[in-house]
Amino acid sequence: MMQSPAVAQQPPADPAAGPGLEWPPPPFRTPAPPRVGQDGVRGFGGVTYATTPGYRPRLLDVHVPPGDGPVPAVVWIHGGGWLEGDRRYPPPTVPVELLHGAVLRAGLALVSIDYRHSLEAPFPAQLHDVKAAIRYVRRFAEAFGIDKDRIGVWGESAGGHLAALAGLARPDSGDGGALEGAEGVRDEDSGVLAVVDWYGVSEIGSLLARPLPPSPPGTEYPNPFSALLGGSPEQHPELARAASPVTYAGPATPPPFLLIHGTRDGLVPYSQSEVLAEALERAGGDVTLQPVDGADHIFLGAPDVTPIVTESVAFLARHLGA
Repeated sequence: MMQSPAVAQQPPADPAAGPGLEWPPPPFRTPAPPRVGQDGVRGFGGVTYATTPGYRPRLLDVHVPPGDGPVPAVVWIHGGGWLEGDRRYPPPTVPVELLHGAVLRAGLALVSIDYRHSLEAPFPAQLHDVKAAIRYVRRFAEAFGIDKDRIGVWGESAGGHLAALAGLARPDSGDGGALEGAEGVRDEDSGVLAVVDWYGVSEIGSLLARPLPPSPPGTEYPNPFSALLGGSPEQHPELARAASPVTYAGPATPPPFLLIHGTRDGLVPYSQSEVLAEALERAGGDVTLQPVDGADHIFLGAPDVTPIVTESVAFLARHLGA
């Protein structure tokens, strides 16, 4: 049924407005008051940072350590081949308590985000969502108790790829300005001060023809690169370049990067982090590449992931001034 002129001409809804009928739906929601745990940690759960008609709302959780004054924040980006994953769960090799506890004990807030998967919307929708989440945190930093000028990103696998892009694809980084998107909050900066990238893809073109590990019997798993790019095979080289973090490593000086990658990663080769480290060095960046000897993807085979988490948190705390 066609919309009546009276409805069609209503002004855009105020995102901060209270409950009730709103048309068009607001592009984001104001965070509700936090729940405070016995340990003093303030938790904001299931906050809607972006809405787009036809898609599920994008949600984030915020955990803020006890204390006075605004604290730096880390935006955690989950993996899953851009096809699956959930903001609430790290990879199975990393216990939730270890990840959350290490971040909060360092005096950092943890912001865990969901984003659209590739079969919902191809690239750059995933990066648009990440940037929208960062802008949202800046808009409501005072409500969260976060210092809007001290935000970093940390991701694993597909999330590592998106974290690297969030650090490099900026308005002053050549073609990066086209990747800002218009989701959610639009009038804040999406830049970050530091990046931790665990075993993320950095140069997609070289992986397009690489065979993937076989799927378990009785299952069909889409090719993650084809699903992410969302174009025809003939378009893939161009799309792969646009979706590769190395494309944006310069001319602007990148933020500090910590790259951690298993040397026997059978899904994302260790050489992917080597290529990104070299590109960041050429751009004058501060980059540390830390191999995990003998480890496969998600650090399978590593004797203990605790030192890896500890090193990552220490890097972020140092560069964010925690």
